[in-house]
Amino acid sequence: MRMLKGIVLACCLTAPLLAQNESLLIGPGDDVNVEVFDTPDLDQNSRVTDAGEFPLMLGGTVRLASLTPAEAARTIEAALIRSHVMYYPRVLVTVTQYATQTVTVFGQVVKPGTYSIDTPRSVVDVLGLAGGLTDLADRHVTIERHTSHRQVSYYVSNRADDLLDQKVMVNPGDKLVVPKAGIIYVLGDVARPGGYPMTNNDGTLTVLQAVATAGGTASSAAPNSSRLIRRTAVGGYQSDPIPFSAMQKGKKPDIPLQAGDIVYVPFSYLRNAALGVTSIAAAATGAALYVK
Repeated sequence: MRMLKGIVLACCLTAPLLAQNESLLIGPGDDVNVEVFDTPDLDQNSRVTDAGEFPLMLGGTVRLASLTPAEAARTIEAALIRSHVMYYPRVLVTVTQYATQTVTVFGQVVKPGTYSIDTPRSVVDVLGLAGGLTDLADRHVTIERHTSHRQVSYYVSNRADDLLDQKVMVNPGDKLVVPKAGIIYVLGDVARPGGYPMTNNDGTLTVLQAVATAGGTASSAAPNSSRLIRRTAVGGYQSDPIPFSAMQKGKKPDIPLQAGDIVYVPFSYLRNAALGVTSIAAAATGAALYVK
């Protein structure tokens, strides 16, 4: 019997240490089991209230929401000591049932919806449940924690090592939002004029990269008369010249693009080179959209 008690005590002492690594936190509605070593009369299994609190039989009410089981055990021990119920309590806390065992995936995935998970899963696993990213997905996704509503940003890289990194996990009850990628437009005398999502590995594009993606300039183009057209904060457009040849030769830095930007490479014909900003912007609205 003494040996059995020693084994139980060792388990109670080591279990909280192991639980410290848990990323799944206690939340409202969870069923929580509390075991007090050597005092079975204080053992109980109750539900965490919507306010995140847990009513103890002795020791009052303690707040357990957003704590790991190990942290919850220390909180209950402190409450028992503070209420003079016990001097040296040893508590073990386990979650017998999580109230929320689903994750909801919104936005640019193949199958948006709610999926069952009962343990923390990697972002890649959850995206896989939803069928993966669409061709228009922005790789900067957001995870909203169900216990604290804190938002965590995660970048879904194309690189295998980064993609398999599991430092950020999705917990039951969390929401994962995949926004639509920004689109830039390359119009005028290029091989494939149209819109291009900013879905490369780092989510950015420059003028030269965008023109290359559009198949490059045609032999009849006037690239040195190219313009960058960008919407202003007040709703209009501004047009700036692009030093195309200087950028190609490395004499000028390549220009990073923003979502909604239009790179216009005019034809050598004067009538097309003189197109107004409004006309070019209007053409962008009906441009073909190219995805990989």
